[in-house]
Amino acid sequence: VDFMEKILQKANLLWGSAVTLMSAALGEHWYLFMAFLLLNVTDYITGILKAKYFNVENSCKGLKGIIKKVGYWVCIAIAFFVSVAFRDIGASIGINLEFTQLFGWFTLATFIINETRSILENLVLMDVEVPKFLTKGLEVAEIRAKELTDNEDN
Repeated sequence: VDFMEKILQKANLLWGSAVTLMSAALGEHWYLFMAFLLLNVTDYITGILKAKYFNVENSCKGLKGIIKKVGYWVCIAIAFFVSVAFRDIGASIGINLEFTQLFGWFTLATFIINETRSILENLVLMDVEVPKFLTKGLEVAEIRAKELTDNEDN
């Protein structure tokens, strides 16, 4: 076995282990959480690039951004915890509360929209030509998500 094949075997083993671990921890849709993490990192990087582009440096703003992203993950965890708790409570008292699983997914989807919009806004501010359908489509998705939330409040 040559050197390159050993590296590929180790990379496959590492990737397989990572996917198995993420699947066990986050379920079959682990890739959605990883996509959100990638959006978090990308938004942070585009924020730094935007600051450099405008020659504005503010470490306090960067720290606030990191804290905000940690807050997103806390909200997502709470939303999924609440949905599982309600589902289990419902099962123990004989009421079907399966619909509450939507709490976590809706929260994750809302934050995915927010992060994606933020990335695109950063790019637009740096004079990157972003197709209108992306910015408009995300705007419509955010408005629709807000309408659903507002309807739930009522």
